[in-house]
Amino acid sequence: MQNEEFINAVGRRAGLPRDEAEALTHATLRVLAERISGGEAEDLKAQMPKELQPDLIPPQEEAQRFGADEFARRVARRTGISEADAGAGVIAVLATIRDAVDPGEFDDVLAQLGREFAELVDAAT
Repeated sequence: MQNEEFINAVGRRAGLPRDEAEALTHATLRVLAERISGGEAEDLKAQMPKELQPDLIPPQEEAQRFGADEFARRVARRTGISEADAGAGVIAVLATIRDAVDPGEFDDVLAQLGREFAELVDAAT
């Protein structure tokens, strides 16, 4: 999947204009890089559009542990949108990642994120 296609898919899923979908995507990927291990972030980065790959450089090798609510809070802080909108946007980005990468890779990401995230993505489809 190419960058424009990815951003447009997030925008459709989240009901956002392109510029907001792009900001949401970058913020979500940066928080995702904090939440998953450095090795998993590298694996995911290899399958993502080139323009989005820098967002998946983890700030540290160890994954930080936090749930979906904290994930949405962090995205909201980075984008300036409400936590509720950020939460819906995170799910839109994750669902788009699912469509953009190999199924096994997405399963690996969800395994690190946990059941809460898997259930949210499943409910969104």
